[in-house]
Amino acid sequence: MMPERSSRRFPPPWRVEQIPGGYKVKDANGQALAYVYGRETRADADIAHVLTMDEARRIASNIAKLPTYFSG
Repeated sequence: MMPERSSRRFPPPWRVEQIPGGYKVKDANGQALAYVYGRETRADADIAHVLTMDEARRIASNIAKLPTYFSG
């Protein structure tokens, strides 16, 4: 017999938490799903070829919205 699987492996709501140097996306159980890092200034981000903190925040926020797109 197969064990019963939850219909949602990473239950919503997903939320964004600020961490040093970026943002972490977590599910309702506190499981980390994604880390998005950035630099404080555009100049620092350009030198390192990475995101700014604002860009990182917006991406993390959009990742956190994904469950709403897939809910039936």
